[in-house]
Amino acid sequence: MTGKNLKRGDSTNAVWAAEEGPFPFGAAVMPIVNAATFAYPDLGSWQRVATGQATGHIYSRNSNPTVAVLEAKMAALDGTEAATAFSTGMAAISSILFALLSPGERVVSIKDSYGGTNVLFEQFLPRFKIAATLCETTDHAAIEAEIARGCALLYLETPTNPTLKVVDIERLAQAAKRAGAVVVADNTFATPFNQRPAALGADLTVHSATKFLAGHSDVMGGLVSGRAELIAKIHHFREIAGATLHADAAYAILRGMKTLALRMERHNANALAIARHLAGHARIDQVFYPGLASHPGHAIAARQMSGFGGVLAFTPRGGFEAVRTVLDRLQLVQRAAHLGGVATVAGPPQVTSHVELSAEQRAKAGIPENLIRYSAGIEDAADLIADLEQALATLA
Repeated sequence: MTGKNLKRGDSTNAVWAAEEGPFPFGAAVMPIVNAATFAYPDLGSWQRVATGQATGHIYSRNSNPTVAVLEAKMAALDGTEAATAFSTGMAAISSILFALLSPGERVVSIKDSYGGTNVLFEQFLPRFKIAATLCETTDHAAIEAEIARGCALLYLETPTNPTLKVVDIERLAQAAKRAGAVVVADNTFATPFNQRPAALGADLTVHSATKFLAGHSDVMGGLVSGRAELIAKIHHFREIAGATLHADAAYAILRGMKTLALRMERHNANALAIARHLAGHARIDQVFYPGLASHPGHAIAARQMSGFGGVLAFTPRGGFEAVRTVLDRLQLVQRAAHLGGVATVAGPPQVTSHVELSAEQRAKAGIPENLIRYSAGIEDAADLIADLEQALATLA
């Protein structure tokens, strides 16, 4: 479905975009339409919908009323022409790649992409004769040089998971346009509340809706928004490959997105307060958060983001045993392979973002083994800081 121009505030858009109604039976919200298929009174009306001459739904693998409202809301929040939904974030990412790329073509990306994305680049795409060149994430000149060598698709992620590196979307998108490449940006960490890649030149924006968009750790989904002709190709791949989002999940994500702006304000504030507290801490080696002026990508982040997100990372002194000690002592944290929920979540990359990679591969990607990824929830910042302090106090 098609999105509208962003003429309203973030909170207003999060509540009202694509949900002005009217809805069936006078419902105040879009109902869950748990129909596998849709019946018609006669063959003629069925044929008109099936051939695209009239709007409607045929089969929920292809489209569904509840999912369609979610897609329209996502397009509105991202400021794009259209969007399509998937069963998971990785289904969205893999569908983009397989829908748009052909054997002999080449992807240019960064070394610091999410672990599952990295596996697609390193293991799956080569099996289909699609090359993937992974560049040093913050070496923009090197990325531009690889794009100029030939590139069908540029895949970016910013801030990156889990080391919070930042890439200049606008600069690299311009280089990709000169090469005729499609630009894809994973915006999961930032969300449309903090960053809109489409306004910076990205053709497609991808989200793991499981994270901040849904926000309550109770549903999985993926969303891609962007140029209508590209979304049509990706949607067609999805309806054939079958990684469809269920109406129940779409309803839960829609409900979560209504409070996205409110939640992101608290996520942003908590993460920044915690990052500032940990910076220079006697028991911390390094803090990774683009909101810190000391962060190498801070200037770029300040230019292309309106907030710095709810995720930070840090390395306690004492190697992996320090990670174990701190994580086991934390009380206001869920030790889980997740982020973006209302409750704080923390864990090391070896069991979260990069569990698929070996220690050697993580080291090659610049991910310290003693790194803790910390997704700040919406609790009181003072309580989270006090919890971190009592856990860090046990370190030598």
